[in-house]
Amino acid sequence: MSRPFNPSDPHAAPTANGLPYRVERRVLAGIPCLLELPPEGEAVRAVCLVYHGAWAAKEGKLGVYSELATRGMAVVIPDAPLHGERLADTPPGLNAREYVWESVRRSVAEAPALLDALTELHGPLPTFAVGSSMGGYVALTLARTERRIEKVAALITSGVWNEPEVGEPEIRAFLEANRPNTHADDFAPTPLLLASGDHDPTFPPGANHEPTAGALRAAYRQAGQPDLFQELIFAGVGHYTSQGMRDAVAAFLDPALKR
Repeated sequence: MSRPFNPSDPHAAPTANGLPYRVERRVLAGIPCLLELPPEGEAVRAVCLVYHGAWAAKEGKLGVYSELATRGMAVVIPDAPLHGERLADTPPGLNAREYVWESVRRSVAEAPALLDALTELHGPLPTFAVGSSMGGYVALTLARTERRIEKVAALITSGVWNEPEVGEPEIRAFLEANRPNTHADDFAPTPLLLASGDHDPTFPPGANHEPTAGALRAAYRQAGQPDLFQELIFAGVGHYTSQGMRDAVAAFLDPALKR
């Protein structure tokens, strides 16, 4: 619905860098999502999926990538399976690591239906994915398995996937089939950004970022496309998406946002 307004004192609305955007809640392919969208009357020219971390929810990512919405993207933030509005779906008997990985496994499994729903909503558009921590596991997997996703940024995460506490057979099979460092040759030609903090206690860079970046760097070089892989380490940053990471992701997805 379009509403008239006074240009000198328009509607109060969410803004990023002084530019307005909209927020909607939708259920897409059965998945509760928050959408940050361009202002009414402005076209959506791309879609960006944003996957949150473990024991979080979609609301925690509101406002992080909203600048993309002011530039014509639909920023789509789903509740991960077993999280947020979907917490009641948690099966009994999972240990903490199995809980995380079952959420990842389900996120990857439902991604094609979510992409179909977004195509129905906005039409076929360039589609990107960003994930932090647990969401980075999802993003790294989709970079390999879902060719409709054209660029991927994986933050504060790892491709090592050494999970001795995961014994549930279906989850174990998912790990073995999708471990990024083992299957690095499957990533190209998807442009990929891997970013970490050098003070991350959850994923210390020496044990996580460095072997993951090494495997991916070699794979993209072997594919003849080394320029499609980027890696960044942010000084002084722990296990969180920093402002510098956010800005690097925005510039990676849309070079017009480069500062």
